[in-house]
Order: sequence, then C-alpha cells, then structure tokens
Amino acid sequence: MVVDNGIDLAPVRERFLQGGTVGSGVRSMILNSWQRSVLLGLSPDQAELPYRPDVDTDVQLVRAADPVLDWLQNRFAGSRMNIGLADGEGTVLARRFGQPSLPRRLPPFQVDPGFVFAEHVAGTNGIGLALAERRLCRLYGAEHFAERSQGNACSAIPIRDLLSGRIEGVLSFGCPRTDATPVMDTLITQAARAIERRLLEQSSARERALLQAYLDARRGATVGAHLLDAAGIGVDEPALSGLNGRDRMIVREKAAELISAAQCGAVEVALCDGRRLTLLSQVVTGPGGTEGVAVEAVLHENGPQLLLTLPGRPFERDLAPPDTSVIPVPRHLLGVPSGQATTAPPITVRTPEQSHEQSVRSAPAPTTADGRLVLVGEPGVGTYAVAARRRLELLSEASARIGTTLDVRRTALELAEMAVPRLADHVAIDLPEAVLRGEEAADPRTGMVRAVSHGIRDDLPFYAVGERVDPRPATPQSRCLDREQAVLVPDLRVSTGWISQEPAHTERLVAEGVHSLIAVPLLARGVVLGIASFYRCQSPSPFDDDDRSLAQELATRAAICIDNARRYTREHTMVLALQRSLLPQRLPEQSALEIAHRYRPAEWEVGGDWFDVIPLSGTRVALIVGDVVGHGLHAAVTMARLRTAARNYAELDLAPDEVLTHLDNLVGRMDRDETACTTTGIIGATCLYAVYDPTSQRATVARAGHLPPALVHPDGSVTFPDLPAGPPLGLGGLPFESTDIPLPEGSELVLYTDGLVEDRGRDLDTSFELLRRALAHPDRAPDDTCRAILDTVAPEHPDDDIALLVARTHALDPGRIADWSLPADPGRVKDVRAAVIRRLADWGLDEVSFTAELLLSELVTNAVRYGSGPIDVRLIHDRTLICEVADTSSTAPHLRHAATYDEGGRGLFLVAQLAQAWGTRYTAEGKVIWAECALGAPSGGLPEATPTDMDWGDLAGLA
Repeated sequence: MVVDNGIDLAPVRERFLQGGTVGSGVRSMILNSWQRSVLLGLSPDQAELPYRPDVDTDVQLVRAADPVLDWLQNRFAGSRMNIGLADGEGTVLARRFGQPSLPRRLPPFQVDPGFVFAEHVAGTNGIGLALAERRLCRLYGAEHFAERSQGNACSAIPIRDLLSGRIEGVLSFGCPRTDATPVMDTLITQAARAIERRLLEQSSARERALLQAYLDARRGATVGAHLLDAAGIGVDEPALSGLNGRDRMIVREKAAELISAAQCGAVEVALCDGRRLTLLSQVVTGPGGTEGVAVEAVLHENGPQLLLTLPGRPFERDLAPPDTSVIPVPRHLLGVPSGQATTAPPITVRTPEQSHEQSVRSAPAPTTADGRLVLVGEPGVGTYAVAARRRLELLSEASARIGTTLDVRRTALELAEMAVPRLADHVAIDLPEAVLRGEEAADPRTGMVRAVSHGIRDDLPFYAVGERVDPRPATPQSRCLDREQAVLVPDLRVSTGWISQEPAHTERLVAEGVHSLIAVPLLARGVVLGIASFYRCQSPSPFDDDDRSLAQELATRAAICIDNARRYTREHTMVLALQRSLLPQRLPEQSALEIAHRYRPAEWEVGGDWFDVIPLSGTRVALIVGDVVGHGLHAAVTMARLRTAARNYAELDLAPDEVLTHLDNLVGRMDRDETACTTTGIIGATCLYAVYDPTSQRATVARAGHLPPALVHPDGSVTFPDLPAGPPLGLGGLPFESTDIPLPEGSELVLYTDGLVEDRGRDLDTSFELLRRALAHPDRAPDDTCRAILDTVAPEHPDDDIALLVARTHALDPGRIADWSLPADPGRVKDVRAAVIRRLADWGLDEVSFTAELLLSELVTNAVRYGSGPIDVRLIHDRTLICEVADTSSTAPHLRHAATYDEGGRGLFLVAQLAQAWGTRYTAEGKVIWAECALGAPSGGLPEATPTDMDWGDLAGLA
C-alpha cells in the first residue's frame, strides 16, 4: 500500500472541487471516482450515510467469513484497525476491531452494520471503489471524497463466488493514515481468498449432502441388495473407463446440462462406436432441504458399464488425479471407511418412451434398468458449467471467424458479429482515424470515430458509424483506456460517468432498455487501437465478471487481428502510394490519340501492373501495358524498373519487337541477380507494346505473353486481333514478332491487364463477351468507355491490379504533310530549300522558315555526303514543325565537339542548337534523321561564333 506518495493531495482535491485543473499527481482511478461523485451531486461535507436497519446479517457470506474475521481481529489486536465486511451492494454486514475500546470512540457509521458505502451514495471510499473497479483498491487521506474520511487510510477487495465469479461482498481494512503499512495489502488478499474458499466449501458440503441423499434413496429401493462395488460403483475405479476422451467429454457436458435444467428428464447420447447412452436426471433433496439433481447413465448395449462419480462441481479440475480427466468420489465423502465396501441395491430409473439424440424430455413412463451415477450437483452449478462450455465454444469459434480479412473495419465488425447475441445485445467499436488509415494513434482518445455499430436492434439511438466519439474522463470507455483493462458497469442507470458523456443521448438509451455495459480497450502489442463497448438491452440479466473476462478475451484476440490489418493497411497504403507515384501522373501532349486511362489496385495486395504513353518522332505515339508477376512492394519496384527501361528503349525509336527483346534480357538479368541474392525468387512479366502512326493510320503491335488488345472499329464492331503471343518476359532466347494493324480514324485501341477479365466467378470467354458489349459504343468518349468497362467487366473484388488504356485514333491531315524525293546530288539541295520555303509560307510558318532552312540543308547535305540515295525529305506540321531526312544507309551520325582546325564535325552541333529535339530512327530500308522546331516561339537563331568556328564545308548546300 502506498502510504505516502510525496504529494499533498489536499490542495489538489480542493482545486478539483472548485472546478480547477488537476495535474498528474492524482491516480486516474481516484480522479475518475471524484468526477463521478461530483456528477452524482454528492457533497464532500455530507455527514449522513444511508442506513438499512433491516439488514440480514445471518447470511452465507457472514457464516463463511466469521472465522476469518476473528483471525484478523486477533492479528490486529491492540491496533486501531477497523475490519469491515460488506455485501455486493456496499452494505456493511459485520465489523471487527483491533482495540476493544475503539468502537466507543468511532462514529456509528464506522461501527454498526447496516450503513451503505456504495460509491453513488458515499463518494470515493474503499468499499465503493472496490465495487466500482472490481479489484483491490487503496485510498489514503485526501483521496477520499468525503471530509469525514480525510484522516483515514483504507484497503478494500472484492470477495467472489469461485464458481460463478460473481462478487458476493467486500472485505475492507481501515485505520488512521499514520498507521497504514504495506502489509495490509497482503493480509487483506489472503483473508479474501480464505473467505472465498470457505464459500466454496459450503457448496461442497451441500453437494455431499445431496450425494448422501442419493445413496440413501438407492439403499431404500426394493429390488434386491448388493455390494456397492458389485453394483458397479467402484470408488477407486476410473470413471467412464470404457469410453474414449471425446465420449467422456460429451457425457459430462450433457450431464451438466441436465443438472442446470433442474427437473426430471432424459437425453440420448450417440457414442463414437455407434452405441447409444441415455442420461436420466432426477431431483434429489438433501437433509437440510438443499435441492439438487442426480444424473444416471444407462447404456443400451452390453449392459451398464459406465460410471462417473463427481463430488459436485464439474469445475474442480484440481481435485482430479493427474492421469485422468474425471473426479472419483472419495470414500470419506460417502461415509465409507477405507477398505470397507458399501451396499446399495439396484435402482429403478425412468427412460423416455420416445427419445432421440440430444433431446430432453419430461418424465416418461417408468421401466426397470441398471443405472450408474454420473453426476450429482445443484442446478446453479450445472448452469455455471454450461455457461463455461459455451464461453469456450464462443472463444474457439472466434479464433476462426475473427480476422478472416486484412481490413480494419471488417475485422472490427467480425468481433461485433461474434458477440451478438451470445454475449451482448449490441456492440459499438470506436477506432481512431489514424488506426483506420493504418497508423498508430499518438493519443487514442483523439480522433475517435464510430467504426462499428451492430446489434439485434437497428433502432437503438447509438452513435452512427462514422460519427466522432470523444469519451469524457469519467466514462467507462475512458476508464478502460486508463486501466488498459475491461470495465464492467452492471447497472447503467446509476453510472454517472457514462450518463455524463451526453445526458440526453444516454437517457434515451436507458429509456430503450440499455442497462448494462462492458467497455474493453483494444490492446495489441502494447498499442491501444480503440474501444469495444458491449451493451445489454434485451437480456434481462446484467453482465457479470465472467462476461467481462469473456469480453476481454474476445477483444484481445480481435485486437491482434485489427493490429495485423492496421499494419497491412499501412504497408498497402505505402505500396499503393509508391505504385501510383511510379505510374504516369499526367499524359503527354500529342495529337495522334485521344487517350483515357484507369488504374485500380487489387483489393488486398498491390501488384505490378503499369501503363505508359510515350510520344515518338514523326507524330507517332507508343502505348504500353505490362504486368509483373507477384504482389507487394517487390512487384511495385520491379514494375518501376521495367517501366523506366521500356521508356528508355522507346526513346531509342526501336521497333516493338526489339523493345520486348531488350526488356526480356533485362528481366532475365534481374531474375539472375535476385536468385543470387536469395531474396524473393523468380521474376516474370507480360507486356504489350504498340506504336501508332497517324500519318499512315497503322499500329505496329508486339506482345510478350500478354492478352491481345481490343479493337473498336468506327462502325461499332469489336474484334480481338490474332497477334503472335510471344513468350513472357524473362524466359529468354525466344523471338518476338511485330504485326501491323490498320486503324482508320475514329477507331479505338484498348489495352488492359489480366486483372480486368480474370475473375473466379466466371470464365474468360464470359469476360471477353462483357468487354465486347462494353466497347460496342464508338460514339462514347474514351473516358466514359473506361468508366463503363470498370463498371461492367471488372470484378467486384479484384484479386489483381487492373491497368486500362483506351486510345481513340486521329489521322494527320495530308495537307499538313509535305515530302520530296531526290537523288544523292549536292546540286539538288537548293531545290529542296526553295520548296521548303514555299510550303512553310503556305502553312503560315514564315517565322520558322530560316531555322527550318538551316536544319534541312544540314541534314540533306549530311545524307548526300555520308549516306546513299535515294533521299526522302518530309515536313510535318503538327504541334511542332518536324523535319525528316531518310536515306538507305544505316550509319548513325554522332554529335561531337570539333577541334579548332577540324574541317567537319560542326553540323550536328548546329542542328542540336537550332532544334527543339533531334534524333535517329532506323527503318527496314535505312535510317531517318529528324529534328523538331518549336512553333509559336521566337526562333533560336544561330549560336554566337567566329567565322573560324563555322563548318563552311558542312554548309555548302546553302550556296
């Protein structure tokens, strides 16, 4: 016991009573009790306590406690100790004193039985606080609410019925605060345990009397007389030795159910080997008037071979021998000296006229048979046994049904569904918003929202799902967070802390019949995740401590699952954020295609699906979709590497089959690296790569193990082109093929990953038919098409990511394209220059004619000098002015810095300075060198240079 915590609580208490702020010097248990006392309207200077003059002190609790109280009185002889015993309502039943003269110096409420110390009438005190907190409580000096108790120290502890767990009373120690010592806690705990054991012994005595009454009834029967051992009730014989473990368990459970029914009846039990056993119950009255039930067993085959003799409670496992799960009847309980046999005749039992498995009937017609005693006990004890078994069944089922998903809200709902209606009538679960996002809540009291509200009635005025919940300090929910343990409130009508949360709201709940509450913190791995509140409204009985223990166990198991779901949510959110950041954030500007896209992650695990749109030279556009094998962070990172590589290969203007070949080699290298590091295993991917050219209205497509694209024709017909499948990326050594597909203007090319069409609930043909129907609307905008596809084709709960691209084609106006063909003759360069100037004037692009003239002159001169004819020149008027020069040579130009006295090497440097972009792409006939001039901006002009810096040889075509 803490006798001095170093803090003077008197001024703190006064500050609290005056409405001031209380610091950290007051224990949360005491502060909550103070707040409840204030809410009840109690006054600290209140002198009178309720008194019950008619209190009955001759009760079972007092009879069990009397010897223990006498022992305590002797233990504290000569001291100023006041020992009290109160019932479960806080009414004092007995007093003992260390000094015989002490009662003459104390006020009546500290001496006489009958005064009530419940918290709601007496404020913060030892007995009331022990009942409210349902555990050992210590108070010292100013921690008491009432002025009358300021000079005292007190310890109080509940006394429980060991069978039911119900609080039967409270044992309390009180003394002047200067006399308090830590040994008080040890003594009061030992004394309470002793009283509880004596209560249990009283039950044992009643059951022994019932057993004796049963045996006496057998001896009084008229059907012959035999030795007890000969009749089959062997005192030292293992019970039910002829049955396996499962059958013994079932027989014991059914016997306990018959006892709890408290009436004559029968139940038929099917054994594992096909035999049938009938259990019959009959009422037995002991010599003291105690009523109980005896259960006998009759085996329908091979005679009566079953025996289970228990001294009463099926809970007394500690009395069982270590090598058996049953409890034999000791000889001294039967009144039989050791080594002496007892006699008893066979008994007449009743069996049902019509019985079936696991059905209980009322008393049937009598027959004669040999029966064997299975169990004798009081109905209440049988009820406890049945309740205990049902609690175990509920916990066992909860292990399988809670945590079936990795969704925080769903896991919380599974907890509520398990508890309703077998434990509670309504369950409300509040979680901080941070937990719902997958994070840890810095303070679980802040940002709390109602995540689940589930019960047998939907019309109860509980907070709605999504509504903010801010528990006040005195509420049971706040107290359970302080203690990190379940808080039981048997009667909500007198729970001022709960009512103070929102008086009008809680009064409505009480009016609707809500009467009992258990508030449990959802605690996992030392982190508080939220609060689960279990309510009763339909069930007439309030919650008890066994219910509290069951709720705590359910909440603990659910909290682990919720924490797993929270951690998964955090990781899933991180991976999803990474995945989205690695996908295109905005599509590039281009004129060839009108594009819409969607990305939908898998419901549980993010995969490695990706897409990309890459503008190429000559107004062409590359479209790519891919799918990395696997899920999670590794798949997302692998996707990022492949997308980056694919973009780089595309920037080289490689053909689609060449791009896939390079990606295949890359995946192979990545796979070998991963295998060498023994990390995540095999890496694989599928991919589809398409390049659309609006000048020819054709697309070149190649795929590596990917699903074929869908082609929507301008007339609304939908086809899936039969393209060479190609191997998935990573197999290596196998070629890929490219195919040209005509795409008239207004066509739609739809690229997607397998998550769109693969669904466990339907076959692939059905999915393709749904996709065909969704696409058969050529007049719909691509964005609307994407929406329709996801609404009608995508699985409701996708197991894989979905990447979707819908591209509507546009054709480039032939009037915006100009081309010329000329032989490899330097004299023809000036003709091309003149033709280009005229065409640019026709297009209204005079502002870029000088730059374009320089660019084309340099490119054509290079083609004449270093390439081979014929030479093709093309101008494309798009978002930029594109200049292309094609020849039949495969030699690539290289940009370099020319030395001062070099006669060449400055031409490409000049092109790079004048052009917005330039590059080379290879064709089947040779190569194309291209350059782009920006439109709508001032021309870049020539770089500043001296005449010696200019490569006049490279500009010979300008003459």
